[in-house]
Amino acid sequence: MQDYRALRIHRGDDNDFSVAVESVPASTLPDGDILVRVHYSDLNYKDALGAIGKPGVSRNFPHTPGIDAAGEVVSDSTNQYRPGDRVLISGYDFGMNTPGGLAQYCRVPLQWVCPCPPQLDLPEAMIFGTAGLTAAMCLDKLARLQHKAISDTRLLVSGASGGVGSLATAMAAKLGFQVIAMSGKTQAHDSLRALGATEVISSAEWLEANKKALLKPQWDCAIDTLGGDALFNIIKATEREGAVAACGLASGADFAATVYPFILRGVALLGVDSAEQANDYKRKLWLHLATDLKPASLRSMCEEITLEQVPDVLASMRAGRSRGRYLVRVD
Repeated sequence: MQDYRALRIHRGDDNDFSVAVESVPASTLPDGDILVRVHYSDLNYKDALGAIGKPGVSRNFPHTPGIDAAGEVVSDSTNQYRPGDRVLISGYDFGMNTPGGLAQYCRVPLQWVCPCPPQLDLPEAMIFGTAGLTAAMCLDKLARLQHKAISDTRLLVSGASGGVGSLATAMAAKLGFQVIAMSGKTQAHDSLRALGATEVISSAEWLEANKKALLKPQWDCAIDTLGGDALFNIIKATEREGAVAACGLASGADFAATVYPFILRGVALLGVDSAEQANDYKRKLWLHLATDLKPASLRSMCEEITLEQVPDVLASMRAGRSRGRYLVRVD
């Protein structure tokens, strides 16, 4: 195997960071069971944070980011996969403290690899990526507590113009939920309706802490990508015996809460972490994404870019100017 192209993050002497596409020696790949030629990756907010050395994302530099990858097996020392098999990699430590998917090749443990369902092509899989797995897991957790017919259920999606939010909106609409999309980006409201939202509301009034113990119920359940005070406001406006799946912190990691929504309305708060889920569960989620959760509008929900365009897009993501999903053509 020769040198390969990869996006690399370098830390300078003054603890500043630079991002560029480079030719990387094959010897930089870590030990692992499966060597994969990557065809597509995607961009997530975690990649944007890693590009500026955010603590908790990566400790090792130079570093190749990318927490998702879709490609073909080159070799497998375990003989579970054959050369040419289409595979998907997401979560665990991929793209954090190990080289990730924004490169032509990656080498990973067997437990990190899922087969790509035949109903998905590799670009579609990376339009979903970790964002799609997270949205699917939110819907799965809410379904376990669902006590109404889906067609009668009002589902709020906060941060609906983002990657997880836009996919959750489209997927929930396909299932038959009455989706209320919450977004602070007014220019995205029409596109959210096109994804299937029956109502679009501004997030502005929900971002600040509200002193009221409870708010008027406005939805039966919710998928929250914002965190912060918005999360508790959403909980306080959830109908009796409803549930909120929390999967993000776009508006902050902390919020002040009381027990009132939980003991007076029986609202459940469900935490969602897609990175460390068991491989068998991820395989089931990928199959759902390939079939009953796959929206007809999937291809229209992304912008396809090259490796060379990634640094500028990551900067836009950190500045809050990005929208939807970014599909990265790697090879």
